Formats: sequence, C-alpha cells, structure tokens
Amino acid sequence: MSPAALPAIVHLAEEGGNHDSLNPLLTGGAALFILLLLLFITTRFNRDR
Repeated sequence: MSPAALPAIVHLAEEGGNHDSLNPLLTGGAALFILLLLLFITTRFNRDR
C-alpha cells in the first residue's frame, strides 16, 4: 500500500461511525423469537417417539 492512500483510508474510517446502528434490544428480541419459532417447528414435526 502506498503512503498516499493512507489519508483516504483514515478519512473513510472516521466517517464510518456516523450512521445509526441497529437497536441491540430489537435485534436480540428478533433473534430470540426466530430461534423459539424454529424450536417450536422442530418439536412439532418430530413425531418419531
């Protein structure tokens, strides 16, 4: 990498934090809901026993 590219990379890194991030509570709640839904589907279709 050339030394001339360094200021451009630093500029991109500094601007990367200016966006709104995802809500961690919403993301975790959605992940929990999806996993519970998959667990429910798996247990409903497992009629082997």
